[in-house]
Amino acid sequence: MNRRQAIQCVAGGVLAARTLSAQQSNKLSVIDGGGANVVAFSTGDGFVLVDGGVPKFGDKVMAALGANAKVRILFNTHHHTDQTGNNEMFSAAAKIIAHKRTLEWMSADHWVQAEERYEKARPKAARPSETFLTTGSMKTDGEQIDYGYLTLAHTNGDIYVFFRNENVLAVGDVASPLRDPELDYLTGAWIGGRVDSMDILLKLANDQTRIVPAYGPVMSKAEFKAERDMMEEVRERLFKQIKQGDGPKDMLEGGVLKGLPRTWKDPYKFLYDAAKGLWAHHNKLDRTVV
Repeated sequence: MNRRQAIQCVAGGVLAARTLSAQQSNKLSVIDGGGANVVAFSTGDGFVLVDGGVPKFGDKVMAALGANAKVRILFNTHHHTDQTGNNEMFSAAAKIIAHKRTLEWMSADHWVQAEERYEKARPKAARPSETFLTTGSMKTDGEQIDYGYLTLAHTNGDIYVFFRNENVLAVGDVASPLRDPELDYLTGAWIGGRVDSMDILLKLANDQTRIVPAYGPVMSKAEFKAERDMMEEVRERLFKQIKQGDGPKDMLEGGVLKGLPRTWKDPYKFLYDAAKGLWAHHNKLDRTVV
């Protein structure tokens, strides 16, 4: 297999077959992390991973990497356990890199609104060993890896990881080709932050870039832009509703999500989270909002 830019699915079942029509790479793969995507870049002395899969799926991630595989660097795109659930397995040999806010969430007990429960602080072995605030970069085995902060898009600790030579951009839950877009408003995430972050990612990408979400098929720039444009339309509609004093139930009954190129599995939950985030950021709407 040659080194033309793109992505190889080594575990099967995660990506749609159309992904494999792109050019292939023998160094960078997307593997099954228990439903969540794990990006794996092979270097001369081990692997660089973006996210490590859902809890208790680490052994299968390692099996997909191959016999005697070693993980040297692990990026966490945010603090949720479907991205960080196997950190303990990798931390003995790997440096774990994440945004500073991710470390803060993982270091303290916190409330999980969607599940109405407290999440206990993660053990020290599971926490990132290196954090940053804005951007960072490294070179390994000839690959330029750039990473940066995406402000308040899904959580307040989202990051992207860009494999520049391979032209592969891992974006975590800032893209949602299959699942409902999620706005973790308790961390400060809101729809305006999501659209702004998607704009940052579009500036990084070109027409050949493969964009890897936390869940679902690899996306082209055009597919990612279509999702961004839909989110911008939703943002505009929700701004109008919030300025009229509408809550999530009013928005749902008023059909604010109708006529879009996708449907929501749980539209009320999305609107509830979006409304909470909008009120938290009411000063960013316009001067008519009090």
